[in-house]
Amino acid sequence: MRASPPRAVAAATLAMIMVAGCSGGESGSGGRASSAPSGASAASAEPAPDAWIPGHVAKMSVADKVGQLFVPTFSSRADAVAKIRKYRVGGLIYFPENISTPERTAAQSNALQKASKIPLLLGVDEEQGIVSRTPFVTRFPGNMALGATGDPAQAQAAAQVTGRELRAVGINLDYAPDADVNVNPRNPVIGPRSFGADPALVAKMVAGAVGGYQSAGVAATAKHFPGHGDTATDSHTGLPVIQHTRAQWERLDAPPFRAAVDAGVDMIMTAHIVMPKLDRSGDPATLSRTVLTGLLREELGYQGVITTDSLLMAGVREKYGDAQVPVRAINAGADQLLMPPSLPRAYRAVLAAVRSGKISERRLDESVTRILRLKQRRGLFQGTAADPAKAAAAIGTPAHRATARQVAERSVTLVRNRNGVLPLRGRKVAVTGPQSEALGAALRRHGIAVVAPGAADVTVLTTENAGQATAARIRALGAKPVVAAALGRPYDLDAAGGAAAALATYSAKTVSVNALAKVLSGAANPAGRLPAPAAGKPVGHGLTYE
Repeated sequence: MRASPPRAVAAATLAMIMVAGCSGGESGSGGRASSAPSGASAASAEPAPDAWIPGHVAKMSVADKVGQLFVPTFSSRADAVAKIRKYRVGGLIYFPENISTPERTAAQSNALQKASKIPLLLGVDEEQGIVSRTPFVTRFPGNMALGATGDPAQAQAAAQVTGRELRAVGINLDYAPDADVNVNPRNPVIGPRSFGADPALVAKMVAGAVGGYQSAGVAATAKHFPGHGDTATDSHTGLPVIQHTRAQWERLDAPPFRAAVDAGVDMIMTAHIVMPKLDRSGDPATLSRTVLTGLLREELGYQGVITTDSLLMAGVREKYGDAQVPVRAINAGADQLLMPPSLPRAYRAVLAAVRSGKISERRLDESVTRILRLKQRRGLFQGTAADPAKAAAAIGTPAHRATARQVAERSVTLVRNRNGVLPLRGRKVAVTGPQSEALGAALRRHGIAVVAPGAADVTVLTTENAGQATAARIRALGAKPVVAAALGRPYDLDAAGGAAAALATYSAKTVSVNALAKVLSGAANPAGRLPAPAAGKPVGHGLTYE
Protein backbone atom coordinates (compact mmCIF):
# COMPACT_ATOMS: atom_id res chain seq x y z
CA MET A 1 0.00 0.00 0.00
CA ARG A 2 1.27 3.46 -0.86
CA ALA A 3 1.86 6.01 1.86
CA SER A 4 -0.54 8.92 2.22
CA PRO A 5 0.31 11.87 -0.03
CA PRO A 6 2.89 13.87 1.93
CA ARG A 7 1.76 17.19 0.47
CA ALA A 8 -1.48 16.88 2.44
CA VAL A 9 0.29 15.45 5.48
CA ALA A 10 2.78 18.30 5.45
CA ALA A 11 0.10 20.95 5.07
CA ALA A 12 -1.88 19.64 8.00
CA THR A 13 1.19 19.18 10.17
CA LEU A 14 2.61 22.57 9.35
CA ALA A 15 -0.65 24.24 10.27
CA MET A 16 -0.31 22.78 13.75
CA ILE A 17 3.39 23.14 14.46
CA MET A 18 4.94 25.86 12.36
CA VAL A 19 5.83 28.95 14.32
CA ALA A 20 7.76 30.74 11.59
CA GLY A 21 7.23 29.74 7.96
CA CYS A 22 9.86 27.72 6.15
CA SER A 23 9.90 29.76 2.98
CA GLY A 24 11.58 28.80 -0.24
CA GLY A 25 13.84 31.78 0.30
CA GLU A 26 15.49 30.79 3.57
CA SER A 27 19.09 29.69 3.54
CA GLY A 28 18.39 26.70 5.75
CA SER A 29 20.80 24.52 7.71
CA GLY A 30 21.58 21.49 5.62
CA GLY A 31 25.14 21.40 6.95
CA ARG A 32 25.93 20.47 10.52
CA ALA A 33 23.48 19.04 13.03
CA SER A 34 22.25 21.56 15.58
CA SER A 35 20.42 21.36 18.86
CA ALA A 36 18.58 23.92 20.98
CA PRO A 37 20.58 25.17 23.99
CA SER A 38 19.52 24.18 27.49
CA GLY A 39 17.12 26.69 28.94
CA ALA A 40 15.63 27.48 25.54
CA SER A 41 12.37 29.38 25.59
CA ALA A 42 9.07 27.62 25.14
CA ALA A 43 8.66 29.14 21.68
CA SER A 44 12.07 27.94 20.47
CA ALA A 45 11.38 24.45 21.88
CA GLU A 46 8.27 23.97 19.73
CA PRO A 47 8.54 21.36 16.98
CA ALA A 48 10.50 22.34 13.89
CA PRO A 49 8.70 22.65 10.55
CA ASP A 50 10.15 19.29 9.47
CA ALA A 51 9.22 17.45 12.66
CA TRP A 52 6.56 15.47 10.76
CA ILE A 53 9.07 13.86 8.39
CA PRO A 54 10.42 10.90 10.43
CA GLY A 55 6.90 9.76 11.20
CA HIS A 56 5.92 10.02 7.57
CA VAL A 57 9.00 8.10 6.42
CA ALA A 58 8.07 5.29 8.82
CA LYS A 59 4.73 4.93 7.01
CA MET A 60 6.13 4.90 3.47
CA SER A 61 6.43 1.67 1.52
CA VAL A 62 9.91 0.37 0.74
CA ALA A 63 9.25 0.87 -2.97
CA ASP A 64 8.31 4.53 -2.44
CA LYS A 65 11.39 5.09 -0.30
CA VAL A 66 13.69 3.58 -2.90
CA GLY A 67 12.18 5.83 -5.55
CA GLN A 68 13.21 8.93 -3.60
CA LEU A 69 16.86 7.96 -4.07
CA PHE A 70 16.81 8.38 -7.85
CA VAL A 71 17.25 11.45 -10.05
CA PRO A 72 17.18 10.30 -13.69
CA THR A 73 17.31 12.12 -16.99
CA PHE A 74 14.23 12.24 -19.20
CA SER A 75 13.71 12.47 -22.94
CA SER A 76 10.28 14.09 -22.98
CA ARG A 77 7.50 15.18 -20.66
CA ALA A 78 5.75 11.87 -21.24
CA ASP A 79 8.93 9.97 -20.37
CA ALA A 80 9.34 11.99 -17.20
CA VAL A 81 5.75 11.43 -16.10
CA ALA A 82 6.12 7.70 -16.73
CA LYS A 83 9.22 7.58 -14.52
CA ILE A 84 7.51 9.57 -11.80
CA ARG A 85 4.47 7.30 -11.76
CA LYS A 86 6.28 3.98 -12.07
CA TYR A 87 9.32 4.60 -9.86
CA ARG A 88 8.18 7.52 -7.65
CA VAL A 89 11.54 9.17 -8.26
CA GLY A 90 12.81 11.83 -5.91
CA GLY A 91 13.72 14.20 -8.70
CA LEU A 92 14.70 14.76 -12.32
CA ILE A 93 17.56 16.58 -13.98
CA TYR A 94 17.06 19.07 -16.80
CA PHE A 95 19.33 19.28 -19.84
CA PRO A 96 19.09 21.71 -22.79
CA GLU A 97 16.92 19.29 -24.75
CA ASN A 98 14.31 19.49 -21.95
CA ILE A 99 14.32 23.29 -21.87
CA SER A 100 12.77 25.69 -24.35
CA THR A 101 11.31 29.07 -23.41
CA PRO A 102 10.87 30.24 -19.82
CA GLU A 103 7.08 29.98 -20.19
CA ARG A 104 7.17 26.42 -21.50
CA THR A 105 9.79 25.33 -18.99
CA ALA A 106 7.70 26.66 -16.11
CA ALA A 107 4.62 24.87 -17.46
CA GLN A 108 6.58 21.64 -17.81
CA SER A 109 7.93 21.90 -14.26
CA ASN A 110 4.37 22.36 -13.01
CA ALA A 111 3.20 19.31 -14.95
CA LEU A 112 5.98 17.14 -13.55
CA GLN A 113 5.27 18.27 -9.99
CA LYS A 114 1.56 17.59 -10.48
CA ALA A 115 2.36 14.01 -11.50
CA SER A 116 4.23 13.31 -8.27
CA LYS A 117 2.75 12.68 -4.84
CA ILE A 118 5.95 13.91 -3.18
CA PRO A 119 7.38 17.22 -4.45
CA LEU A 120 10.24 16.68 -6.87
CA LEU A 121 13.73 18.07 -6.81
CA LEU A 122 14.00 19.47 -10.32
CA GLY A 123 17.68 20.08 -10.87
CA VAL A 124 20.07 21.42 -13.48
CA ASP A 125 23.82 21.85 -13.96
CA GLU A 126 23.85 25.63 -14.10
CA GLU A 127 27.29 26.58 -12.87
CA GLN A 128 27.47 29.49 -15.34
CA GLY A 129 30.67 29.89 -17.32
CA ILE A 130 31.59 26.81 -19.35
CA VAL A 131 28.93 24.59 -17.71
CA SER A 132 25.58 26.17 -18.49
CA ARG A 133 22.50 24.13 -19.37
CA THR A 134 19.74 26.76 -19.27
CA PRO A 135 19.72 28.75 -22.51
CA PHE A 136 17.77 31.77 -21.33
CA VAL A 137 19.29 32.71 -17.96
CA THR A 138 21.34 35.86 -17.45
CA ARG A 139 24.89 34.99 -18.47
CA PHE A 140 27.71 35.30 -15.93
CA PRO A 141 31.41 34.72 -16.61
CA GLY A 142 31.81 31.68 -14.32
CA ASN A 143 33.57 30.82 -11.09
CA MET A 144 37.20 31.65 -11.87
CA ALA A 145 36.13 35.14 -12.92
CA LEU A 146 34.28 35.46 -9.64
CA GLY A 147 37.42 34.26 -7.87
CA ALA A 148 39.33 37.07 -9.58
CA THR A 149 37.08 39.61 -7.87
CA GLY A 150 38.15 38.20 -4.51
CA ASP A 151 34.77 39.20 -3.11
CA PRO A 152 32.35 36.57 -1.79
CA ALA A 153 29.55 39.14 -2.04
CA GLN A 154 29.97 38.96 -5.82
CA ALA A 155 29.63 35.17 -5.71
CA GLN A 156 26.53 35.53 -3.56
CA ALA A 157 24.98 38.12 -5.87
CA ALA A 158 25.65 36.06 -9.00
CA ALA A 159 24.25 32.89 -7.43
CA GLN A 160 21.20 34.70 -6.17
CA VAL A 161 20.41 36.01 -9.66
CA THR A 162 20.83 32.55 -11.17
CA GLY A 163 18.78 30.98 -8.39
CA ARG A 164 15.90 33.42 -8.78
CA GLU A 165 15.75 32.82 -12.52
CA LEU A 166 15.81 29.03 -12.10
CA ARG A 167 13.09 29.12 -9.46
CA ALA A 168 10.97 31.27 -11.78
CA VAL A 169 10.75 28.29 -14.17
CA GLY A 170 10.21 25.71 -11.42
CA ILE A 171 13.80 24.49 -11.07
CA ASN A 172 14.58 24.19 -7.37
CA LEU A 173 18.00 22.53 -7.31
CA ASP A 174 21.26 23.67 -8.88
CA TYR A 175 24.23 21.32 -9.07
CA ALA A 176 26.52 24.24 -8.19
CA PRO A 177 28.84 25.67 -6.96
CA ASP A 178 32.04 23.86 -7.86
CA ALA A 179 34.11 23.64 -4.66
CA ASP A 180 37.23 22.12 -6.24
CA VAL A 181 40.58 23.88 -5.79
CA ASN A 182 42.15 23.83 -9.26
CA VAL A 183 45.84 23.38 -8.42
CA ASN A 184 46.60 21.49 -11.64
CA PRO A 185 46.74 23.72 -14.76
CA ARG A 186 46.36 20.58 -16.92
CA ASN A 187 43.06 19.64 -15.27
CA PRO A 188 40.80 18.83 -18.24
CA VAL A 189 37.48 18.80 -16.42
CA ILE A 190 37.58 21.60 -13.81
CA GLY A 191 39.79 24.56 -14.80
CA PRO A 192 37.74 27.79 -14.80
CA ARG A 193 34.80 25.97 -13.19
CA SER A 194 36.83 26.41 -9.99
CA PHE A 195 37.02 29.70 -8.11
CA GLY A 196 40.80 29.31 -8.14
CA ALA A 197 43.93 27.62 -6.80
CA ASP A 198 43.95 29.09 -3.29
CA PRO A 199 41.93 27.04 -0.76
CA ALA A 200 41.07 30.06 1.40
CA LEU A 201 39.83 32.05 -1.60
CA VAL A 202 37.78 29.14 -2.92
CA ALA A 203 36.32 28.50 0.53
CA LYS A 204 34.99 32.02 1.00
CA MET A 205 33.61 32.17 -2.54
CA VAL A 206 31.86 28.80 -2.13
CA ALA A 207 30.22 30.00 1.08
CA GLY A 208 29.02 33.14 -0.69
CA ALA A 209 27.58 31.17 -3.60
CA VAL A 210 25.78 28.71 -1.32
CA GLY A 211 24.12 31.59 0.48
CA GLY A 212 23.11 33.17 -2.81
CA TYR A 213 21.45 30.10 -4.29
CA GLN A 214 19.66 29.09 -1.12
CA SER A 215 18.40 32.58 -0.34
CA ALA A 216 16.74 32.41 -3.77
CA GLY A 217 14.92 29.21 -2.80
CA VAL A 218 17.18 26.90 -4.81
CA ALA A 219 19.11 24.07 -3.20
CA ALA A 220 22.88 24.45 -3.71
CA THR A 221 25.29 21.56 -4.33
CA ALA A 222 28.98 21.79 -3.43
CA LYS A 223 30.99 19.51 -5.69
CA HIS A 224 33.02 17.28 -6.20
CA PHE A 225 33.90 15.75 -2.81
CA PRO A 226 36.62 15.03 -1.71
CA GLY A 227 38.12 17.34 -4.35
CA HIS A 228 38.64 17.10 -8.13
CA GLY A 229 41.13 19.94 -8.55
CA ASP A 230 44.43 18.08 -8.95
CA THR A 231 43.97 15.64 -11.80
CA ALA A 232 44.91 15.45 -15.46
CA THR A 233 42.24 12.78 -16.11
CA ASP A 234 38.60 13.51 -16.95
CA SER A 235 36.31 11.37 -14.78
CA HIS A 236 33.73 11.39 -17.59
CA THR A 237 36.06 9.16 -19.61
CA GLY A 238 38.38 7.57 -17.04
CA LEU A 239 39.05 7.10 -13.34
CA PRO A 240 41.37 9.79 -11.98
CA VAL A 241 43.78 8.92 -9.18
CA ILE A 242 44.87 11.78 -6.91
CA GLN A 243 47.85 11.07 -4.66
CA HIS A 244 47.19 13.71 -2.01
CA THR A 245 48.21 12.69 1.48
CA ARG A 246 45.79 13.28 4.32
CA ALA A 247 47.74 16.41 5.25
CA GLN A 248 47.59 17.70 1.67
CA TRP A 249 43.88 16.97 1.49
CA GLU A 250 43.28 18.89 4.72
CA ARG A 251 45.27 21.86 3.40
CA LEU A 252 44.22 21.93 -0.27
CA ASP A 253 40.90 20.16 -0.82
CA ALA A 254 38.98 20.23 2.45
CA PRO A 255 38.61 23.99 3.21
CA PRO A 256 35.92 24.76 0.60
CA PHE A 257 33.85 21.76 1.66
CA ARG A 258 34.17 22.70 5.32
CA ALA A 259 33.01 26.20 4.36
CA ALA A 260 30.06 24.76 2.45
CA VAL A 261 29.06 22.64 5.43
CA ASP A 262 29.33 25.63 7.74
CA ALA A 263 27.20 27.65 5.29
CA GLY A 264 24.42 25.06 5.54
CA VAL A 265 24.72 23.70 2.01
CA ASP A 266 21.75 21.52 1.10
CA MET A 267 23.67 18.98 -0.95
CA ILE A 268 27.22 17.77 -1.60
CA MET A 269 28.12 15.84 -4.77
CA THR A 270 30.66 13.04 -4.80
CA ALA A 271 33.62 12.75 -7.17
CA HIS A 272 34.37 9.68 -9.27
CA ILE A 273 38.02 9.81 -8.24
CA VAL A 274 40.35 7.57 -6.25
CA MET A 275 42.39 9.04 -3.40
CA PRO A 276 44.40 6.01 -2.27
CA LYS A 277 45.94 7.82 0.69
CA LEU A 278 42.47 8.53 2.05
CA ASP A 279 41.03 5.09 1.23
CA ARG A 280 43.21 2.12 0.28
CA SER A 281 40.35 0.11 -1.24
CA GLY A 282 40.86 1.51 -4.73
CA ASP A 283 37.17 2.41 -4.93
CA PRO A 284 36.16 5.80 -6.29
CA ALA A 285 34.99 8.24 -3.61
CA THR A 286 31.38 7.79 -4.76
CA LEU A 287 31.55 4.17 -3.59
CA SER A 288 33.81 4.68 -0.55
CA ARG A 289 32.33 4.45 2.92
CA THR A 290 35.63 5.72 4.30
CA VAL A 291 35.30 8.93 2.29
CA LEU A 292 31.55 9.59 2.38
CA THR A 293 30.60 8.33 5.83
CA GLY A 294 33.99 8.59 7.51
CA LEU A 295 35.29 11.92 6.20
CA LEU A 296 32.18 13.79 5.12
CA ARG A 297 29.61 12.65 7.66
CA GLU A 298 31.66 11.88 10.74
CA GLU A 299 34.67 14.21 10.48
CA LEU A 300 33.20 17.21 8.67
CA GLY A 301 29.86 16.72 10.45
CA TYR A 302 27.76 17.06 7.32
CA GLN A 303 24.08 16.24 7.84
CA GLY A 304 22.60 17.20 4.47
CA VAL A 305 22.01 15.21 1.30
CA ILE A 306 24.92 13.50 -0.45
CA THR A 307 24.34 12.96 -4.16
CA THR A 308 26.50 10.99 -6.54
CA ASP A 309 27.85 12.60 -9.66
CA SER A 310 26.33 11.16 -12.82
CA LEU A 311 26.39 7.37 -12.75
CA LEU A 312 26.74 7.44 -16.53
CA MET A 313 30.35 8.58 -16.18
CA ALA A 314 33.17 6.12 -16.84
CA GLY A 315 34.95 6.93 -13.59
CA VAL A 316 32.33 5.13 -11.49
CA ARG A 317 31.69 2.23 -13.89
CA GLU A 318 35.21 0.86 -14.36
CA LYS A 319 35.37 -1.43 -11.34
CA TYR A 320 31.76 -2.59 -10.79
CA GLY A 321 28.72 -3.29 -12.93
CA ASP A 322 25.80 -0.91 -13.28
CA ALA A 323 23.64 -2.96 -10.91
CA GLN A 324 26.30 -2.99 -8.17
CA VAL A 325 27.20 0.69 -8.33
CA PRO A 326 23.95 2.14 -6.89
CA VAL A 327 23.89 -0.37 -4.04
CA ARG A 328 27.51 0.31 -3.17
CA ALA A 329 26.95 4.07 -3.36
CA ILE A 330 24.05 3.94 -0.88
CA ASN A 331 25.99 1.76 1.52
CA ALA A 332 28.96 4.12 1.21
CA GLY A 333 26.78 7.00 2.40
CA ALA A 334 25.21 8.53 -0.70
CA ASP A 335 21.55 9.56 -0.47
CA GLN A 336 20.65 10.24 -4.09
CA LEU A 337 21.71 8.45 -7.26
CA LEU A 338 22.08 10.82 -10.20
CA MET A 339 21.51 9.72 -13.80
CA PRO A 340 21.72 5.91 -13.57
CA PRO A 341 22.50 4.34 -16.96
CA SER A 342 19.32 2.27 -16.63
CA LEU A 343 16.74 3.46 -14.12
CA PRO A 344 14.79 0.15 -14.18
CA ARG A 345 17.93 -1.90 -13.55
CA ALA A 346 19.28 0.39 -10.83
CA TYR A 347 15.89 0.67 -9.10
CA ARG A 348 15.43 -3.11 -9.08
CA ALA A 349 18.95 -3.60 -7.72
CA VAL A 350 18.46 -1.20 -4.81
CA LEU A 351 14.97 -2.54 -4.03
CA ALA A 352 16.30 -6.11 -3.98
CA ALA A 353 19.23 -5.03 -1.78
CA VAL A 354 16.84 -3.53 0.77
CA ARG A 355 14.56 -6.55 0.76
CA SER A 356 17.52 -8.90 1.20
CA GLY A 357 19.06 -6.80 3.95
CA LYS A 358 22.15 -5.83 1.95
CA ILE A 359 20.95 -2.25 2.43
CA SER A 360 19.35 -1.95 5.85
CA GLU A 361 15.97 -0.26 6.18
CA ARG A 362 17.55 2.05 8.74
CA ARG A 363 20.12 3.12 6.16
CA LEU A 364 17.35 3.68 3.60
CA ASP A 365 15.28 5.69 6.07
CA GLU A 366 18.26 7.96 6.84
CA SER A 367 18.56 8.92 3.19
CA VAL A 368 14.84 9.43 2.61
CA THR A 369 14.59 11.56 5.74
CA ARG A 370 17.44 13.78 4.57
CA ILE A 371 15.87 14.14 1.11
CA LEU A 372 12.47 15.11 2.49
CA ARG A 373 14.05 17.55 4.92
CA LEU A 374 15.84 19.24 2.03
CA LYS A 375 12.53 19.54 0.20
CA GLN A 376 10.97 20.99 3.32
CA ARG A 377 13.77 23.56 3.74
CA ARG A 378 13.28 24.77 0.20
CA GLY A 379 9.55 25.17 0.80
CA LEU A 380 8.48 22.48 -1.67
CA PHE A 381 5.78 21.02 0.58
CA GLN A 382 4.23 24.46 0.77
CA GLY A 383 4.03 24.79 -2.98
CA THR A 384 6.07 24.19 -6.11
CA ALA A 385 4.06 26.01 -8.78
CA ALA A 386 5.85 28.42 -11.09
CA ASP A 387 3.88 31.08 -12.97
CA PRO A 388 4.43 30.55 -16.71
CA ALA A 389 2.96 33.97 -17.49
CA LYS A 390 5.53 35.72 -15.29
CA ALA A 391 8.57 33.50 -15.91
CA ALA A 392 10.08 35.43 -18.81
CA ALA A 393 9.74 38.76 -17.02
CA ALA A 394 11.76 37.42 -14.07
CA ILE A 395 14.73 36.55 -16.30
CA GLY A 396 17.34 38.91 -17.73
CA THR A 397 16.02 41.91 -15.86
CA PRO A 398 18.02 45.15 -16.00
CA ALA A 399 19.14 44.57 -12.42
CA HIS A 400 20.28 41.02 -13.19
CA ARG A 401 22.22 42.14 -16.28
CA ALA A 402 23.81 44.93 -14.24
CA THR A 403 25.01 42.36 -11.70
CA ALA A 404 26.57 40.28 -14.48
CA ARG A 405 28.33 43.35 -15.90
CA GLN A 406 29.64 44.26 -12.47
CA VAL A 407 31.09 40.79 -11.93
CA ALA A 408 32.70 40.74 -15.38
CA GLU A 409 34.24 44.20 -15.05
CA ARG A 410 35.65 43.51 -11.58
CA SER A 411 37.16 40.23 -12.76
CA VAL A 412 39.32 41.44 -15.69
CA THR A 413 42.92 40.98 -14.54
CA LEU A 414 45.84 42.95 -15.94
CA VAL A 415 48.89 40.72 -15.46
CA ARG A 416 51.53 42.67 -17.42
CA ASN A 417 51.71 46.12 -19.03
CA ARG A 418 55.16 46.84 -20.45
CA ASN A 419 55.91 50.41 -21.47
CA GLY A 420 52.33 51.43 -20.67
CA VAL A 421 50.94 49.93 -23.85
CA LEU A 422 47.55 49.93 -22.16
CA PRO A 423 45.09 51.58 -22.24
CA LEU A 424 44.74 51.73 -26.02
CA ARG A 425 43.42 55.29 -26.37
CA GLY A 426 44.99 57.09 -29.31
CA ARG A 427 46.34 53.94 -30.97
CA LYS A 428 45.29 52.08 -34.10
CA VAL A 429 44.41 48.55 -33.04
CA ALA A 430 44.01 45.23 -34.84
CA VAL A 431 42.12 42.40 -33.15
CA THR A 432 42.58 38.71 -33.89
CA GLY A 433 41.61 35.42 -32.26
CA PRO A 434 38.41 34.02 -30.72
CA GLN A 435 35.62 36.61 -30.32
CA SER A 436 37.70 39.11 -32.31
CA GLU A 437 34.70 40.54 -34.15
CA ALA A 438 32.75 41.08 -30.94
CA LEU A 439 35.77 42.58 -29.19
CA GLY A 440 36.51 44.85 -32.14
CA ALA A 441 32.95 46.14 -32.18
CA ALA A 442 33.04 46.75 -28.43
CA LEU A 443 36.33 48.65 -28.73
CA ARG A 444 34.85 50.85 -31.42
CA ARG A 445 31.97 51.69 -29.09
CA HIS A 446 34.60 53.02 -26.67
CA GLY A 447 36.23 55.18 -29.32
CA ILE A 448 39.16 52.92 -30.27
CA ALA A 449 40.25 52.90 -33.93
CA VAL A 450 40.09 49.25 -34.99
CA VAL A 451 41.94 48.72 -38.26
CA ALA A 452 43.37 46.01 -40.51
CA PRO A 453 46.53 44.27 -39.19
CA GLY A 454 48.89 46.04 -41.58
CA ALA A 455 47.76 49.49 -40.42
CA ALA A 456 47.79 48.78 -36.68
CA ASP A 457 50.09 50.16 -33.98
CA VAL A 458 49.09 47.39 -31.57
CA THR A 459 47.49 43.95 -32.03
CA VAL A 460 45.15 42.45 -29.47
CA LEU A 461 45.40 38.65 -29.61
CA THR A 462 42.62 36.75 -27.86
CA THR A 463 43.15 33.12 -26.88
CA GLU A 464 40.81 30.49 -25.51
CA ASN A 465 42.62 27.49 -24.04
CA ALA A 466 45.37 27.62 -26.68
CA GLY A 467 48.10 26.55 -24.25
CA GLN A 468 51.63 26.51 -25.64
CA ALA A 469 50.36 27.49 -29.09
CA THR A 470 49.93 30.99 -27.66
CA ALA A 471 53.67 31.68 -27.99
CA ALA A 472 53.75 30.84 -31.71
CA ARG A 473 50.68 32.99 -32.35
CA ILE A 474 52.35 35.97 -30.71
CA ARG A 475 55.54 35.48 -32.72
CA ALA A 476 53.55 35.27 -35.96
CA LEU A 477 52.17 38.76 -35.41
CA GLY A 478 55.58 40.36 -35.95
CA ALA A 479 57.49 43.10 -34.17
CA LYS A 480 54.68 45.49 -33.21
CA PRO A 481 53.39 45.31 -29.62
CA VAL A 482 50.94 42.51 -28.85
CA VAL A 483 48.35 42.49 -26.10
CA ALA A 484 47.42 38.91 -25.14
CA ALA A 485 43.99 38.39 -23.62
CA ALA A 486 43.13 34.93 -22.25
CA LEU A 487 39.38 34.42 -22.61
CA GLY A 488 39.39 30.94 -21.09
CA ARG A 489 41.95 29.35 -18.80
CA PRO A 490 44.45 31.95 -17.59
CA TYR A 491 47.23 29.40 -18.09
CA ASP A 492 47.48 30.51 -21.75
CA LEU A 493 49.40 33.47 -20.35
CA ASP A 494 52.19 31.10 -19.25
CA ALA A 495 53.15 31.02 -22.95
CA ALA A 496 52.54 34.73 -23.57
CA GLY A 497 55.91 36.08 -22.50
CA GLY A 498 56.37 37.70 -25.91
CA ALA A 499 53.34 39.95 -25.41
CA ALA A 500 53.84 43.49 -24.17
CA ALA A 501 50.65 43.27 -22.12
CA ALA A 502 48.67 40.33 -20.81
CA LEU A 503 45.16 40.11 -19.36
CA ALA A 504 42.76 37.40 -18.27
CA THR A 505 38.96 37.41 -18.36
CA TYR A 506 38.46 33.67 -17.56
CA SER A 507 35.44 33.69 -19.88
CA ALA A 508 34.54 34.20 -23.54
CA LYS A 509 30.95 35.17 -22.75
CA THR A 510 29.69 38.40 -24.27
CA VAL A 511 29.56 40.08 -20.88
CA SER A 512 33.28 39.34 -20.37
CA VAL A 513 34.28 40.45 -23.88
CA ASN A 514 32.50 43.75 -23.29
CA ALA A 515 34.24 44.14 -19.94
CA LEU A 516 37.60 43.45 -21.59
CA ALA A 517 36.92 46.19 -24.14
CA LYS A 518 36.22 48.66 -21.35
CA VAL A 519 39.52 47.84 -19.67
CA LEU A 520 41.55 47.85 -22.91
CA SER A 521 40.11 51.22 -23.89
CA GLY A 522 40.62 52.76 -20.47
CA ALA A 523 36.88 53.19 -19.84
CA ALA A 524 37.34 50.94 -16.80
CA ASN A 525 40.31 50.40 -14.52
CA PRO A 526 41.39 46.75 -14.23
CA ALA A 527 40.47 45.46 -10.79
CA GLY A 528 40.87 41.66 -10.92
CA ARG A 529 43.51 39.63 -9.13
CA LEU A 530 44.81 36.25 -10.29
CA PRO A 531 42.85 33.45 -8.55
CA ALA A 532 45.40 30.94 -9.87
CA PRO A 533 49.10 31.34 -10.77
CA ALA A 534 49.66 32.41 -14.38
CA ALA A 535 52.34 34.12 -16.46
CA GLY A 536 54.83 33.50 -13.68
CA LYS A 537 52.76 35.54 -11.24
CA PRO A 538 51.22 34.27 -7.99
CA VAL A 539 47.67 34.21 -6.76
CA GLY A 540 46.64 37.75 -5.86
CA HIS A 541 48.71 39.51 -8.52
CA GLY A 542 46.99 42.19 -10.57
CA LEU A 543 47.88 45.60 -11.98
CA THR A 544 45.85 48.79 -12.40
CA TYR A 545 46.28 51.93 -14.48
CA GLU A 546 46.60 54.17 -11.44
